Amino acid sequence: MELTCQPFTVHKRVPLTISRGTTAQSTNLWLRLSAEGCEGWGEAAPFAIGTHRQTLAMVMADMALLQSALVPYHPFDRQAIAAAIADLALQSATRAALDVALWDWCGKAIGQPIWRLLGLALDRIQPTSVTVGISSPEAAQRRSQDWLQQTAARALKIKLGSPQGIEADRAMFQAVYNHTPATVGLSVDANGGWSLEEAKFMADWLGDRRVTHLEQPLPVSQDTALAELKRTSPLPIFVDESCFNSSDIPRLANLVDGINIKLMKAGGLTEALRMIHTARACGLQVMFGCYSDSSLANGAMAQLSPLADYLDLDSHLNLRDDPFSGLTLTNGCLMPSANPGLGLNYVPQAQ
Repeated sequence: MELTCQPFTVHKRVPLTISRGTTAQSTNLWLRLSAEGCEGWGEAAPFAIGTHRQTLAMVMADMALLQSALVPYHPFDRQAIAAAIADLALQSATRAALDVALWDWCGKAIGQPIWRLLGLALDRIQPTSVTVGISSPEAAQRRSQDWLQQTAARALKIKLGSPQGIEADRAMFQAVYNHTPATVGLSVDANGGWSLEEAKFMADWLGDRRVTHLEQPLPVSQDTALAELKRTSPLPIFVDESCFNSSDIPRLANLVDGINIKLMKAGGLTEALRMIHTARACGLQVMFGCYSDSSLANGAMAQLSPLADYLDLDSHLNLRDDPFSGLTLTNGCLMPSANPGLGLNYVPQAQ
């Protein structure tokens, strides 16, 4: 088995602002795994969550370790590969790229898409939301309308937690709400930008405005306060930054209503599946999300999308130069390819 990797930079059509800052571009890593004339693909997207950060340099260093460590193995040797890399202390984004490439290789070798190998039903896929970042009320209103025209989206995720305070949040949300058809679902993500008292107030206020759920209202440092918020909130509470992988779920089970699974946090589709089953066993709902991921990473999560209650796999839709294709948006739903593996194609972008 041979590994090669290639950095690629993607640029957002519209920069995205959340409570922690603004992103306009990302340099991600394309991993290609080859054996027996077949090639599997995976993506590592650097990300930062508060004090936790995974950079391109860190992922590149991991890849150098993997290139030598995996030479003796075949892509079907999943258990042996897991044991071989267990002590390498790889970043979760690195593990995500490798795991997806192994799944992609397996699907291509067998001649089936991953969702079919897992026996999933595409008619269970929920609409994906599209994200409106923190901005002025007027800019947020324009952005939401642009999204609806561009994608015919059936759900909007509104980023709140503005550094200017909850009055700015209320003004921005109301501007979007006033101009969004009742047929379009609304959710809110504060990215840990509120205090407990602010979160209680906003949960009550948003509860009267057909919001389906509230995501990461409190900073990770205030996880213990989630139980109090859940007791009083009229909205289901989901966590994102507070939940990386399946080991985090048991401690959160009685504090929240659901978790947001992201490929780069989880470390691959294999762990994402483990998280889904753990969450269900704990009575929690499941959402899928993304960072500055291209169609490659979002296409991987789309393979599991029949298992999710909510989807927020929209980052590739906001890219000017996504080098991968093969996903389709049908009636607001992101549909995985019917071709083997991930079923994606590489389309070089003009520089």
